[in-house]
Amino acid sequence: MIKKIWKISDMHCTACAINIDFELEDAPGVKSAKTNYAKALTEVEYDPDILDEKKIEEIIKKTGYNAQPSQYS
Repeated sequence: MIKKIWKISDMHCTACAINIDFELEDAPGVKSAKTNYAKALTEVEYDPDILDEKKIEEIIKKTGYNAQPSQYS
């Protein structure tokens, strides 16, 4: 398992952050997702043998938000 952080744009409220977490945590290979609305960041712990960074970004985009790898990863 590894942890990475993504910068999220287009969130409007804490419900947006919760929505991202639910979608990510439903994905195979994701152990946990913690999205912080105030910081506009999401930290994902996942198995890179099952899921890659691009797929995580696709899941976030599918929920209606944009994601870029963060310099804090």
